[in-house]
Amino acid sequence: MNLKELFSLRTVRKKIIMTSKLAGAVLIASYIFSIHASAEPDVSLLIWLAFVIPLILAVDFLMGRFLSDPVSRLNEAARRLADLDFSDPCRITSEDEFGELSASLCRMSENLQQTLARLESANSQLEDSNLQLEDTNARLEDANSQLEDTNARLEDANSRLEDTNARLEDANSQLEDANARLAADVVEKQRLLAERKDLTDSLSHEMKTPVGVIRAYAEGIQDETDEAMRQRYTDIIISETERMSDLITTLLDLSALESGASELVMETFDFVELVETAAGRLLTDIPDADFQLEYELPEEKIFVKTDRKRMEQVLDNLILNARKHVCPGGRLELSLTMRGELLHFSVLNEGSPIPEEILPRIWTKFYRNPDAEYHGSGLGLSIVAQILSMQGLDYGVKNMPDGVMFYFSIPGTYISFLEHRSPL
Repeated sequence: MNLKELFSLRTVRKKIIMTSKLAGAVLIASYIFSIHASAEPDVSLLIWLAFVIPLILAVDFLMGRFLSDPVSRLNEAARRLADLDFSDPCRITSEDEFGELSASLCRMSENLQQTLARLESANSQLEDSNLQLEDTNARLEDANSQLEDTNARLEDANSRLEDTNARLEDANSQLEDANARLAADVVEKQRLLAERKDLTDSLSHEMKTPVGVIRAYAEGIQDETDEAMRQRYTDIIISETERMSDLITTLLDLSALESGASELVMETFDFVELVETAAGRLLTDIPDADFQLEYELPEEKIFVKTDRKRMEQVLDNLILNARKHVCPGGRLELSLTMRGELLHFSVLNEGSPIPEEILPRIWTKFYRNPDAEYHGSGLGLSIVAQILSMQGLDYGVKNMPDGVMFYFSIPGTYISFLEHRSPL
């Protein structure tokens, strides 16, 4: 830094320092001069005041020139800029900070003028765009209005189409219902025809043997002169006639159950008593009975809600089936046990097992095991299956190590006699 830069007055700070130093030097020099100029204190004071007053005025003038005037002019220029008045920019030509600030304000004023001009141009373009946009919006509103009219017409057409579709769907639904009823009627008629044919075929097959026997013995009566033989032939004819009557009655009963013509009559009764009655009637005091009866029955009453007559028919068929197929001297075992809420019935006859491939077929009408020694009508187990199936009860048959077991389960409950009695 050289001496010229050191003593230059380009900053406000240097100007103030220089002014204060000069004022201090003059003040000191005037004080020394006033003391040496006169020995009188008053005179010395007057001389010193003569120097101090002009010095104060000079310092005040310099402070105003260096500080107050530039600040006032800068403040006024800043106020005009704040009001966006660019007509009289600040012109301070000093080389200090105030001059630089003035130049900065001038540049800012010029930049603001240019920016405002660009903004005005952009606003003008934006206004033109807004006008075009308003025109476009007007055309769009017209188009929307036309579109709304078109949509209203389309909605009206859709509404009429929906009404038409609804009527068509209703007509289709009615047609489908009619077709379903027609199909059901056709299926029912086909089923009835098939059942009728099956019934006719079965009756023809089953009646062939007893009719042949009756005819043969009837012809024998005509040629027989021995009264005892004629009576024997008559008894055989009556026996075959009763067999035919029982077969027809049983077949008609099964057909009624299958077609729904015969409904179950539900009532609540003691099932243990029903089993005891059926077993006593079918298994005790039988002439030439060659089997050992074992049974397991609950001591308390267990009530069920079912058709008593039909369940007695089930028990009779199952017990008679077991009695017919028990081996000579074999064991016939009845069991009735309560497990949870289900009453389980089973009857086991000791003897030959049923071949596994035949087990599912034994519930079919007129099916007979060709290997069995006894040949019945083939309808008893079909009736059992039909009655139990109508109630949704679980039933079945299975081979055991020593024989064959038939079983079914029915909901049961323990009810005291007083609870079971109807109120008076």
